Formats: sequence, structure tokens, C-alpha cells
Amino acid sequence: MGKGTHSYVADPRNDTVIIDVNGEHFARHEAKVSVFDSGFMLGDGVWEGLRLHKGRIAFLDQHLERLYRGAKAIAMDIGLTKAELTQRLENVLHANGMTGDGVHIRLMVTRGIRSTPYQDPRVVISPATIVIIPEWKDPVPETATNMLNLFTVHVRRGYPDVQDPKLNSHSKLNCITACIQATQAGADEALMLDPHGFVATCNSTHFFIVKNDEVWTSSGDYCLDGITRGMVIEIAREAGIPVFERNFSLIDVYGADEAFTTGTFAGLAPVGMVDGRVLGTERGPMVERLQGLYLERLSKEARS
Repeated sequence: MGKGTHSYVADPRNDTVIIDVNGEHFARHEAKVSVFDSGFMLGDGVWEGLRLHKGRIAFLDQHLERLYRGAKAIAMDIGLTKAELTQRLENVLHANGMTGDGVHIRLMVTRGIRSTPYQDPRVVISPATIVIIPEWKDPVPETATNMLNLFTVHVRRGYPDVQDPKLNSHSKLNCITACIQATQAGADEALMLDPHGFVATCNSTHFFIVKNDEVWTSSGDYCLDGITRGMVIEIAREAGIPVFERNFSLIDVYGADEAFTTGTFAGLAPVGMVDGRVLGTERGPMVERLQGLYLERLSKEARS
């Protein structure tokens, strides 16, 4: 079971969930890709995590835009239009009888099957591999109020000319090693710095602090352009809350009034401790307010 913001309620229905592999439906235990697939062999691909809210995939347009933008950046042809891919998503949700809430979807696209274990895309011999895994998956109820414990790790978010952090690729080893270090330190998640020592992001979520009724998050130069991150910035500004995307250091974090993370799965989750410094023992008023505004935006999205 996931930890921290990814702790979820186990659901036995997932034992028999139907998965889409290249447009065909398979039972969970029968869903497979080739050992020559680019994703398995090299981590060559892009992906999105999606949530079903009141029968609709939340912020689908934004997620697909990021997916196709990432594919274009690595010169990978998804092979489907956005409308065709959306239809595949809807088909597999229908096949599983998923019509309401509590569903998480992992949409994965890799460059396809290679003729031999080699990184050059010119050895790819098939169209892109597209896998859709929908699961009955709700965060544990206490995620909205439990105070997360973060640990700043030595693993940095890298320069864009090494591996651009804005690319939501299958190559996640730097985030995994960050997660391992945080776990071994007894924390829920890793806080990662950028190459200049400023706060960048967490290993699987985005990070915000609250100081003097202002909301701060990183400049965005060294983190994924998170959909939930962007929505929180937007709804806060609409509500008249000052939000700043800027460089800030751990000193700012340790002195913050509140802190929280954002992500598709759990939305907003409060942070109580960073590197042993206690920021708060219970959810603060700004986090609670933003959680409410975010849920309102989700409901509005479902009605549109």
C-alpha cells in the first residue's frame, strides 16, 4: 500500500479489474507487454495519472495536453488523436462499471517494441504501446488532515539539459532514489532541492508553504508542470489569496506558518514536519480553505 499522500483504501474489486492494452481489454492477471517494449527496457515514454470525479475525468484536457506535449518533445508519435484516446479511456471505464468517484487511472504511453535491446528509436518496430490501468482507489480519509513528515534528500532535481524535470517520463529513478532516502529517514516523502539549493518539489507531489497569509511555491523551473499545482495557484488567485512562484530556501520552509503538498491522487495534504522541524500539529486555516476551494473546482469541472 502507498504511504503518505498515496495511502489508499484497499478494494477487492481491483483483483478483477479490466485493463486496456493497445485498445484490447484484458483481465488484470492477463494484461502484459513485451520484454522488448521501450518502457520496460529503457523507461522510454510518458504517462499521466487521472482521477474520476462524479463520472468525469477531472481536468482531462489539461492532462492530455501535457501528455501530447511530452510525446512531441521526445519525438514520439502516440498514434491516436486526443478524441480517440479519450474514447479508449471511456471504454475501459465503462467495461469496469466505473461511473462515479473513487477511481484512479494510470495512462501510459511508450515508444513501442524494439527489435533488440538498444536505445536508438530507429530500432522500434511497432506503434506506440498504450496501456490504461483504472483502479478503484480512494485516498484514506485522514489524508486531508494527517500532518505529513517530509525529509530533504541529497538527490536534486536536475538541469533541463540533463533530463528536464518538466517531462513526465517513465524514467523516474531520481524520484525513486529520493523516495528511498526519505523512507529510510522515517519520513512520508522526500523534499527535493534544485541545482542551486532552492526548494523544487517533492518526489511525487508538489510543495507549497504559507507565510503571512501568502502562498509560495517553487519557480517551476525544476519540477513537473503539475495539473493540481496549477489549479491550486489559479483558484487561490481567484479567491484573492496572494500566490508567488519564486525561489525560496529551507530557511523559509522551517519558518513557514503552514505547508502542504498537491497531487492528482490526494489533492491537497497538510505538512506538519520537515527535517525534524515542526511546522504545525494540525491542519492550518489556509490549507483547509484551499482544500475547500479545490473541491469546489472539482465539482464545477464535473458539471461542465
